[in-house]
Amino acid sequence: MKRNQKQQRERVSQDRSFHIQPKNKTQQLLLDAISEYAITVALGPAGTGKTFISASKVAQLFLTGKYDSIILSRANVGVGTSLGMFPGTVEEKLAPWLMPVTSVLTRQLGAAKYEYLFAKKAIQMVPLEVIRGRSFERSLVLVEEAQNFTMEELKAITTRMGEDSKMILSGDASQSDVGSGSAIMRFVDICDRNDIEIPIIEFGLDDVVRSDICGQLVKMFYREGI
Repeated sequence: MKRNQKQQRERVSQDRSFHIQPKNKTQQLLLDAISEYAITVALGPAGTGKTFISASKVAQLFLTGKYDSIILSRANVGVGTSLGMFPGTVEEKLAPWLMPVTSVLTRQLGAAKYEYLFAKKAIQMVPLEVIRGRSFERSLVLVEEAQNFTMEELKAITTRMGEDSKMILSGDASQSDVGSGSAIMRFVDICDRNDIEIPIIEFGLDDVVRSDICGQLVKMFYREGI
């Protein structure tokens, strides 16, 4: 069984590779941080490419064959209903919320390979409610909407990190739906005070790359305090 798993990883790593072209210096900083550190925090407004860069780097790293799984999670708030209200399996409940991430992974890995890896549980969607007790070994963990985590939830998810793994926490501290957007900033500050190297890559309004109109709207909402 282990030999077969190793052969599958080797086939995946040889299957295809791609180059990630950052659109600005901040995106390059994020790419470099993910490569170098076990945990990276990426914060900034909508349209700055945080999710695209993070998910693309995760796909690229997975194709090296050094990792066994991709773990996707996010804070389950901000849509006016709880995760349990959605019908279906855990994956079906999380899928709409994680679509920005899974669409990038599908694009970079290819639709057929994404579906294959998902069917084989090499790509997993894991809700915060069941995160305790898990240990992510040789895993790439991508966490969205990190601004909506409380400190207790950040403790729960970051302490799941096992050997040879990486985690990216992504979000917008100014758009917290639960009034706890400062928790992620406090987390980074506490890590710094305790000499734990966790870089925070902060995107600004001038880093919006989605479109001209998106950049104008983001700046407008910021000026209006919305």
